[in-house]
Amino acid sequence: MAKKNKVKEEEAERQYPGQETGKESNKKKEQEDKTKEETAGKEETKSKKHKAKEDTAEDQEKKPDSTDEKENSTEAKLAEFQDRYLRLSAEFDNYRKRTLKERMELTKSAGESLLVNLLPVMDDFDRAIQLMESSADVKGMQEGLKLIYGKMKDFLKQNGIKEIDALNKEFDTDLHEAVTKIPAPEEKMKGKVVDVVQKGYYLNDKIIRYSKVVVGE
Repeated sequence: MAKKNKVKEEEAERQYPGQETGKESNKKKEQEDKTKEETAGKEETKSKKHKAKEDTAEDQEKKPDSTDEKENSTEAKLAEFQDRYLRLSAEFDNYRKRTLKERMELTKSAGESLLVNLLPVMDDFDRAIQLMESSADVKGMQEGLKLIYGKMKDFLKQNGIKEIDALNKEFDTDLHEAVTKIPAPEEKMKGKVVDVVQKGYYLNDKIIRYSKVVVGE
């Protein structure tokens, strides 16, 4: 059978030279189909590559816009922080000036109040001096001076000033300042204050002036 087919193909070749046989036609068709498939695959691959390149280029075009947006956002935040800093700095400077002014005014008013309260004592001294010039009543002048002295002590006490108790007390360098030493009149007075040259004072619990004393040895 195969021989007959072969013979027929040879006869057909002789009768129609240049024309393809059935097998060759099928084979050629298969090759053409295969070539078409390969070509289509290559074109599809090229298309995918081209599309990928386009997407990459598009992404690259988008990136600068995103970077610009970030830079603009950062600059805006920086400008906002700088504005806040300047506002806070100005507010703090105004607060500092205002509190300093208030403190100065408070100090002035406190000093004014103190001096106003001293004026009545000065009035008493003026009257005592006038009385000393025109009167020979020594006892009356003594009583008047004692009254003025008591008034002055009360004023100091009201303002938190208290005398340091030093006479006949143990010498204390935290409270007293020794101006000299003398032999103690008694044995028990050794190391103690035998005389006060100048009184010392507290202002509340703070020493504002040490007592100047004479110490027995």
